[in-house]
Amino acid sequence: MPKQKQKYTHTPVLVNEVVNCLGPKPGQSYLDLTAGYGGHSSAILRQTEAYTAAVLVDRDEIAIASLRDQFASRGAEIVHSDYLGALVKLAQQARNFDMVLADLGVSSPHLEDSQRGFAFSQAGPLDMRMDLRQEKQADEIVNNISEAELAGLLRTYGEEPRAKTIAKAIVNARPVANTQDLAAIIAKTAGFRARHSKIHPATKAFQAIRIAVNDELNQLEQGLPLMLEVLAPGGRLAIISFHSLEDRLVKQFLADKAGNRYDAELTLLTKKPITASHNELVSNPRARSAKLRAAAKIKNQKKG
Repeated sequence: MPKQKQKYTHTPVLVNEVVNCLGPKPGQSYLDLTAGYGGHSSAILRQTEAYTAAVLVDRDEIAIASLRDQFASRGAEIVHSDYLGALVKLAQQARNFDMVLADLGVSSPHLEDSQRGFAFSQAGPLDMRMDLRQEKQADEIVNNISEAELAGLLRTYGEEPRAKTIAKAIVNARPVANTQDLAAIIAKTAGFRARHSKIHPATKAFQAIRIAVNDELNQLEQGLPLMLEVLAPGGRLAIISFHSLEDRLVKQFLADKAGNRYDAELTLLTKKPITASHNELVSNPRARSAKLRAAAKIKNQKKG
């Protein structure tokens, strides 16, 4: 079964760096907001040995099945939800954690399973949902929204300089049947440099559509303050982002909450983002765009 195999071959990024930033100690509580296939969680929980004090969240049902197989019998709480929804509930319950991690990237199994619609190397449905319970799919965006809306989406979420040209080409080719056809339509609009680049011409457009389908930036923007809220005094927060839009939001939020001032809530643990080592890039090329930022919550915050 391909999906079964994918569950156990997924390689998480920056594992050692995450462990170093979070500094897990025996008995500490841990919240993994995008636990995926358990790579980061395994590394952290091996050191805390506090499985009953761990909450592992993911919106993907296949990842949830893998997490249950690995951690449920040891007492970890497995939550099938997007991380914003999970954070809202945890904050309402006044839960606190010594360590909070959010790995915002798309997992390898998402990209490798053509039926999920994230990749363009093989023909797959225009889906791109991280949570298959969700109604909205990529098809709705690709085949239904207006040309102007599509161009705006590609420009905003994909930072695609050819947004207007690509949007026009997609609208003119409707109905677009699958991911491979969509990628081919976009590639035809590319200039010489784009066609001969190491990065496929459709990469930015696919990113934009995926972000829109899964409401990724809104999740992050609303989720960041809640991550801070559920972080215990003295606790550590680590966030891995994979594109500039996410990293910009994370960087700005951490900077706004840190600094040498009386009302600072965080101390930055990373002045600059941590990126993958050469050795990791050799074994896991998808780590090339990963950026890790981390901060610690000030124990005795002064109130104005």
